Amino acid sequence: MALRPAAGEERAGGDASRAAGATREHDGLENVQQKKIFKENKTQQREEPCAADSVDSLMAEMPFLDTDIDDECVMHATSEINIKKKRKRTTGRETEEGIERKKKKNKQYQPNYFISLPITNPEITVRIQAVQDAIIQKDQRLSKAMVCSGSLHVTMLLMHLSNEEEISTAVDALSESKVFVEDLLRGKRVDLSFQGIDHFKNQVGFVKLVENTTILMEIAETMKKIFQEKGILAGEERAFKPHLTFMKLSKSMELRKQVKKIDSNLYEDFKSHYFGDEILHRFDLCSMLKKKQPNGYYYCESSIVFGKSHEADLAKEALRRETQALLPRLNQIKALLSSPEIRTKISKELFEDRHNSNSKCKSCVDSESPNA
Repeated sequence: MALRPAAGEERAGGDASRAAGATREHDGLENVQQKKIFKENKTQQREEPCAADSVDSLMAEMPFLDTDIDDECVMHATSEINIKKKRKRTTGRETEEGIERKKKKNKQYQPNYFISLPITNPEITVRIQAVQDAIIQKDQRLSKAMVCSGSLHVTMLLMHLSNEEEISTAVDALSESKVFVEDLLRGKRVDLSFQGIDHFKNQVGFVKLVENTTILMEIAETMKKIFQEKGILAGEERAFKPHLTFMKLSKSMELRKQVKKIDSNLYEDFKSHYFGDEILHRFDLCSMLKKKQPNGYYYCESSIVFGKSHEADLAKEALRRETQALLPRLNQIKALLSSPEIRTKISKELFEDRHNSNSKCKSCVDSESPNA
């Protein structure tokens, strides 16, 4: 016969069961609430757009390698597109006022100045023009994408300067950079050799720098530090890749609608072509937006030139180029003079000319004598 528990024991057991049930119910509610909070946080993270407060995200709107130096209209158009994309991702918690602030901030930090290494060797510019002409013959639309010979340069550093005070600060920073550059070069002449053609995402065509890239990278990195220490928003996180742009779709908004990518077959014949050497001698602080100079080069706020004998070096280099151009002709003349037949012919002609000249002189003397 089974024994029934005492009444006190039964009540105690019931209370314990109810307490355990309440605990389980409380734990269950707590788990549900935690899952709900986690789900809301996850949704919120997915819906809220990332803030573009850092320098890197702001500078990313002007990708250094992809777009190079953009025209004013192109930069504003890029900003408008980015704002529209952000607006689509914006939740109800973000007001139109916040969007306008971001829009203003994005425009504010777009690069409008840069440090330029100008291309002054006419040999390079002439050969680049030949490539441009060859491409245009195959696709006339790309004439709008070509960089004029006067604007050819290597971009060393991008920056944003808001006012005249910041421009003045940038001029001082460039002057300070000169000391470092001269210490690095130690009076040595640096030839920048340009050879071969490549592209950035089929949007930009450029000539490759094949020698002394390390020196330029070191100069660019030091310039970036000097400008940033003076409070100038300069440079970006992407690796610096020195290049000479000669063609880019961003020069024309109309062209970008017609041509999505530049066909690399258009310059296939020049992919390993040698364009020439540029002597490293000058850096300029240039404006992207101010009116260009009559020769097509950018408006220049300030420049630094290296070496006391730079002008003499340029004169020697010009003389060397002229001499090289004359060498083929001189070799032809030398080959002609080395031929025995030619030398005999020349001697005969000289002898006849001298004989005729002497005869004429003798006639003149005879005609002037008193006995004539």
